[in-house]
Amino acid sequence: MPANPTTIEAIALRNIGENTIATSDGTLRAIVQMSALNFELRSGEEQQAILQQFQSFLNGLDFPVQIVVQSRTYDVAAYIESVKQTTSGLTNNLLHNQAKEYMTFISELAKLANIMEKKFYVVLSLSIPTQTSGGGFFDTIKGVFGKKKPTAPEAPISNPQTELLASQLSQRASTIVSGLSGIGLSGKLLEHDALVAVFTSLYNPVVLPPKQPTS
Repeated sequence: MPANPTTIEAIALRNIGENTIATSDGTLRAIVQMSALNFELRSGEEQQAILQQFQSFLNGLDFPVQIVVQSRTYDVAAYIESVKQTTSGLTNNLLHNQAKEYMTFISELAKLANIMEKKFYVVLSLSIPTQTSGGGFFDTIKGVFGKKKPTAPEAPISNPQTELLASQLSQRASTIVSGLSGIGLSGKLLEHDALVAVFTSLYNPVVLPPKQPTS
């Protein structure tokens, strides 16, 4: 069956490569996932130093970046289940009771506090050269007087030009990782499987059931 045009228009992805993404707006993108930094636990001097280093990092960039923060409610059910399976074989009653109390504590904490899972990404992009097909005179007339139907975007040129852009994005990703390492952050360029996982979770978010009111 042909794909639903509305779905094609809604999802901006055209193709996911080894470590890049081709989008329908004619760009090639790479995503660097960064670690988190507990800024609030640092002293005032450390916070000021981090802000200054981050400012210097941004000012030193000669290419645009997009910083994306993804916040999701953390589902502790899977974690509790893993703890339950791990401790199910314990023969020591003391350890078994402690594990049970720990799981109860985590469950109650999740009900009282809104535990969030945050992920941080830096998105890099470059324009993709595309193959253009020149229309004739009648095609031009149709485009002026007729309503143009939405069509699928033209495919990017698959040649060394695209490979060069991917290489440039990889170099820029290395610049991001090395630059942010100065303030205690670690990062990595996401490859194919990780990119698929990111967009799968983005377009198919897990909807958690509403919390039950506590008495």
